Amino acid sequence: MIRIRHADETPHEAHEINVTPFIDVMLVLLVIFMVTAPLTTVNVPVDLPSSSEKPTPRPDDPVFLTVKADHGLALGEDDIAADALPGALETATKGNKDERIFLRADKTVDYGTLMGVMDRLRRAGYLKVALVNLQGQEEGSEAGATAGSVGNVAPAVAAPPGGRP
Repeated sequence: MIRIRHADETPHEAHEINVTPFIDVMLVLLVIFMVTAPLTTVNVPVDLPSSSEKPTPRPDDPVFLTVKADHGLALGEDDIAADALPGALETATKGNKDERIFLRADKTVDYGTLMGVMDRLRRAGYLKVALVNLQGQEEGSEAGATAGSVGNVAPAVAAPPGGRP
């Protein structure tokens, strides 16, 4: 017997991509990222340690801005009003806005006050700020001070014993 093949009897090949496994993987990844994203933020109160890194040499004529325990400001050894800060910085830096300002704060000063002073520095055009901290000693000891790195900040700067630059 002779068999005649018809075009309809040949199996058809599927030329399309099966995207179902791809969608399944994407949905699993989406769920994983949705669960882990909130866990990546840290809301833990922390008492930051002092720096133990070797300080870099101190600049020849550093500009120190101090936030005192009563939230008053001092530029170098002179007390200044918060409103007079831009003019006093202009005089101290001789108009050089690229000069690094070394910001010191009493440990009783709250974070909001410190950020307010940093905002005043930014509004005055001083973007290079170094935070000064005690270096490599136990709490309460005053062997030296350094500037820690924050944003566009210089590495640590050594200060003489007693924590007073």
